[in-house]
Amino acid sequence: MSVSSYETTTAIDYLVIGHVTRDKVPEGYNPGGTVTFSGRLAQALGCRTAVVTSARPDYDLSEIMAGMAVHVVPAEEDSIFANIYQGNNRVQILSGRADDITAADIPPQWRRPAIVHLGPLTNEIDPDVIDLFPNSLIGVTPQGWMRRWDDTGRVFATPFPAEEEILGKADAVVISEEDLLDEAMFDRYVAWSKLLVMTQNYAGCTVFFDGRQHAIPAPQIELVEPTGAGDIFAAAFFVELWRNDGDPIKAAEFANHVAAHSVTMVDLDKKVSAWKQTGPKYFSTLPKDK
Repeated sequence: MSVSSYETTTAIDYLVIGHVTRDKVPEGYNPGGTVTFSGRLAQALGCRTAVVTSARPDYDLSEIMAGMAVHVVPAEEDSIFANIYQGNNRVQILSGRADDITAADIPPQWRRPAIVHLGPLTNEIDPDVIDLFPNSLIGVTPQGWMRRWDDTGRVFATPFPAEEEILGKADAVVISEEDLLDEAMFDRYVAWSKLLVMTQNYAGCTVFFDGRQHAIPAPQIELVEPTGAGDIFAAAFFVELWRNDGDPIKAAEFANHVAAHSVTMVDLDKKVSAWKQTGPKYFSTLPKDK
């Protein structure tokens, strides 16, 4: 199944790969997953955006991903999550899983995007996929490779076999401090990554590169709905890193701004409308020498 509003041979600015999800809410289900939040954010920031995902053939993505090129690996079930928030912590329950995504599933004409974002949610992306994009800025949000689940579907974090290989090949890695098991894992990830950003909820984020670290505070906001904030941060960071010739501090400041304001709204369409105004408003307030 393919959904597209422009020719798939058109140059792609932002290709995001991973499962689109159905997220349980009291009213039923909301569309979710890294491909949804990151894809919509990249599109709102002006990127020609494409998605490779896996879902049931009857999951209608035409509205969710309107304006994007979408390639779907057909699956017998969708990836379904319930997100339960306990203060700043989140418990996730997985009750369905779509199919794996392999190198063979990536359309050949989509292998030269400006940015490729590998955003697994259920360990679904074959690590070999990262080798398809030698000419792209490769951004990775590895939490989905770090997830396993018990018989009840409760998700827990764990190291993944290809972590050193994946982190070493990525140009930028974004990870939440909640996904790190211990100090030893954190030290390994910093050592293996060329550029690593650790998001820290209300505190903002810390950027690690060239043996240095930089704490970037986030705007103080009133939290309404945090789902997707990490994916929104990652997409904003990768896009701004690409646009500003690789300055990770400017990219992190911008991503903090976008992600912080995203959690003040619930409705995804309202978030998108706000995102379209975020970039110009944000940059107009910066000092001229920044």
